Amino acid sequence: MKKKTFNWIEIERSALEHNIQQFRNLIGTKKKLLVMVKANAYGHGMFEVAGIACNSRADWLGVQSVEEGISLRREEFECPILVVGYIPLDNLEKAVKNDLRITVYNPESIDKLGEVCRKLGKKACLHLKVETGTYRQGVDKRDVLAFVDKIRRDPQLVLEGVSSHFANIEDTTDHTYARRQLHNYHSIIQNLKEHKINIPIKHFSCSAATILFSETHFDMARIGIGIYGLWPSKETYLACLLQDQQPLSLKPVLTWKARIAQLKKAPKGAMVGYGCTYKTGRESLLAVVPVGYYDGYPRNLSNTSYVLVNGERAPLRGRVAMNFLVADVTDISGVRLEDKVVLIGKSGSDAISADLLAGWGGTINYEAVTRINPFIPRIVV
Repeated sequence: MKKKTFNWIEIERSALEHNIQQFRNLIGTKKKLLVMVKANAYGHGMFEVAGIACNSRADWLGVQSVEEGISLRREEFECPILVVGYIPLDNLEKAVKNDLRITVYNPESIDKLGEVCRKLGKKACLHLKVETGTYRQGVDKRDVLAFVDKIRRDPQLVLEGVSSHFANIEDTTDHTYARRQLHNYHSIIQNLKEHKINIPIKHFSCSAATILFSETHFDMARIGIGIYGLWPSKETYLACLLQDQQPLSLKPVLTWKARIAQLKKAPKGAMVGYGCTYKTGRESLLAVVPVGYYDGYPRNLSNTSYVLVNGERAPLRGRVAMNFLVADVTDISGVRLEDKVVLIGKSGSDAISADLLAGWGGTINYEAVTRINPFIPRIVV
């Protein structure tokens, strides 16, 4: 780092490259690999991750919104970019202008896209989302042929892909429901094929599906959480073992660090932080760390979790505030002002994983990393 910062995220390039290669090895070279960089690349930094991914044999990038896609285009990312979320009708022109692949499931979107494409004199590549059992986005099986016919009637609209999404493949080792969804998807594709409708890119698999079932790979795999070195769930890992399958070697990419902004002695009986929720039981040395719930550190970890200082565990004292937390470093020797504090990652022989932090807060690793404030600097190391 050129200058000292007090709250930052480190992105380990070699770990990200390793994870991308793990999934590339799994799906092979003939299938496309889409790296999901939505939600600021799951909190890791969209531009930083996209740059590494595009230099590491990723074929496509996936985003949630047209704004994310346009941001990537402005940074001169030229690869195919798929918008998986809803694009408001008024934003479809921006999507077409910026050559974004568009996920569709509303007839109103098709009508508007036809107008936009004729106005711009451009074609739009569409990916039809079909309903297989998640009941979020998607066109019902009974309506797919009519929907496809509506697309094909407009020469400016190109049906490039058909996609769907699993509902509970990460939540259980019993994949009966997931296989039912897969059957539904197969039947939709077969119906299209019988009507001589060719779909160039069929895609259904998320990280868990890609790991567990090769039959879900189709023409492209959409990889999100796994690219960042995090397992979709404990159940996914266990399912690998139950299937006598060697789990992928995934390496966490993100480390969250800060520096001590103040060291202060507190007498026995001192009240620490807002609400006086912690009372010292002895004379204590407290470290004030400039990280709070605005930065994405969960407030419900007040008086519950710990951070790492010099490889040792420093328990949180008092409430996590908007911009600060306080850690007890009384039993850690040699602590000095501006020493590093690790909130997620390794320090010495100890580590705090995103899964551990999520577990403390009663949530999942996805939320633990994606909630990290996007204004915090992301530094590729």
